[in-house]
Amino acid sequence: MRGEARGAVHRGVRRRWERGRALAAARPLVLDIGLALLVQAAMTMPFVVPRPPELEPASWPAYGLSTLTVLPLVWRRRAPFAVLLAVLATSALYRLTLDGPGQPLPYTGLVIVHTVAAQSSALKRLATGLLLLVAVPVGVWLNSRSLRELTFSFFVFAAAYVFGRLTDARRRAQRVEAERAAARERARIAREMHDILSHAVSLMIVQAEAGPVAVRTAPERAEAAFDAISATGRDAMVQLRQMLGVLREGDEEGGMAGAAPREPQPGLDELPALLDRIRAGGLRVEYGTRGRARPLPEATAATVFRIVQEALTNTVRHAAARTATVRLTYGKRDLDIEVTDDGRGPQAAPGGGQGRGHGRVETGSGGGRGPGYGRAEAGSGGGHGLVGIRERAAAHGGTAEAGPGPDGQGFRVRVRVPVAPAAEPAAGVPR
Repeated sequence: MRGEARGAVHRGVRRRWERGRALAAARPLVLDIGLALLVQAAMTMPFVVPRPPELEPASWPAYGLSTLTVLPLVWRRRAPFAVLLAVLATSALYRLTLDGPGQPLPYTGLVIVHTVAAQSSALKRLATGLLLLVAVPVGVWLNSRSLRELTFSFFVFAAAYVFGRLTDARRRAQRVEAERAAARERARIAREMHDILSHAVSLMIVQAEAGPVAVRTAPERAEAAFDAISATGRDAMVQLRQMLGVLREGDEEGGMAGAAPREPQPGLDELPALLDRIRAGGLRVEYGTRGRARPLPEATAATVFRIVQEALTNTVRHAAARTATVRLTYGKRDLDIEVTDDGRGPQAAPGGGQGRGHGRVETGSGGGRGPGYGRAEAGSGGGHGLVGIRERAAAHGGTAEAGPGPDGQGFRVRVRVPVAPAAEPAAGVPR
């Protein structure tokens, strides 16, 4: 039954994807058909307006041939240069074979020249320019043979070409900006995923490795350790579900059944729960604020939460610390976030620089650490935690620094982000 349900979901997603592709492909064709109808309406005007008595009345064959010059515009996006050749051929046929009404503007020619300039390669644009240098004078010679018409014709075709090139330049700029925005969004999602998973997995590893010790020495605490593992895993699943829900695309009825809710990212209200999870691992965490606390924008509050989370995760994984301190200092126009610990401090990084220690956090029988604070094995090589903290701060116009704690002991992460000026004290902000 599960396999059938999963298959039905996959088929539904595939049908929506194929339907979206079909709509995306049909939309330009619909626009081109509409443009062709608009041009046809403009070219119909001389046929319905009475002609001077000395001229023969417009005929249906002339109107049909004028329609034939418009029809290729339906395929102008697919083969612009081929459509240009078709328009030139049908226009020449109309001029040479029938004495139909003239047009105040070469509508079809202007449209296709704009399209070629906007979508074709440089070689085809050059060929188009050479064709116009021949076709425009020939058309003027067959019509009025006046310098005024020749000058005007070159001007309008040059304007159509220039506007086409501007359209192409704007499209390229939009594509570059979209790629940059996508890159920024990928980096943001990567930071969120790193923070959620790194924090949860680190705490779960610490608790799991401390579990056997607790079973032997303090069985009553083993149950608390396993409860902490379960709670940490559930919290990580909830946060991942929220994030993935934002990425999912809903269908016409408002979203696929079972899609994750789009809820806000965690903020300052969730800090106490975060600190409680860290404390459950055996690390003593002190928390306090200074200055006049006030509400923060949602994005800023989420950044503060993630910075504190990542700093404490680094402490759990690398510091071998007994105590950590989290301090938020509200200034007039900025907020200072400071996370310090009494652990081993900066260690030599593999490249010869200074970084967070990448060794083990061992469970010590005489180290003063409570049961449940086990050892966290770090990966080989540097992580992305401090880089992510700096990126989050920079995204809000702030700064971040990390290094030895006060008096050279332990490790300190300090971040300053701009916030709105203080107004009234915030109610319910945890202290």
